[in-house]
Amino acid sequence: MIQAKGIEKSFGALKVLKGIDFSVSKSEVVSIMGASGAGKSTLLQILGTLSTPDSGSLIIDGVNIPELGAKALAEFRNRRLGFVFQFHHLLPEFTALENVMIPAFIAGRSRKESQEAATALLSEMGLAERMGHKPSELSGGEQQRVAIARALINRPAVLLADEPSGNLDSKTKEEIHKLFFDLRDKYGQTTVIVTHDPDLAAMCDRTLFMVDGQFV
Repeated sequence: MIQAKGIEKSFGALKVLKGIDFSVSKSEVVSIMGASGAGKSTLLQILGTLSTPDSGSLIIDGVNIPELGAKALAEFRNRRLGFVFQFHHLLPEFTALENVMIPAFIAGRSRKESQEAATALLSEMGLAERMGHKPSELSGGEQQRVAIARALINRPAVLLADEPSGNLDSKTKEEIHKLFFDLRDKYGQTTVIVTHDPDLAAMCDRTLFMVDGQFV
């Protein structure tokens, strides 16, 4: 599902990624661990096509990413990639349902289809009674479940998560961790998770450790 080779990235004189080779199979859940500043989030941004590597190759779901123009890349990102961050980045003026529907609108799906898909996902997340609530009216765990539903609305090939439970209490954290594996069991979802949480890493199929821009 993901094949990255020789990925390098520098910011000025600072070389953050030093020739990363990385592959993920379909339906695999892989975690990436390492100290702050090791390059984990930079790699995730490159895998998510939010940042461009200085050198190296990247193929996701059979698509050669560097060959895509700006419009095709934006469309690929919207339809084939899902993002979950430590801070949910929900839009405060919209309800949970509306927040989840937004990527579907961007993908050109009708309002009816978008609403049906968002309703089904939120119900699956245990939020059937909370769809009309705005983010400020939801708990941290509920907000993160809405963010995960939003990431899944277009049925992405790859789900990318950056410290998805880093802001949650231990009970809610366990629920969010379990959710990633429930999604894999139900949809065959391929997932890459950057985390500092050893419990979450231990649940994954594979854990890679990054030190100073390289896997060790």
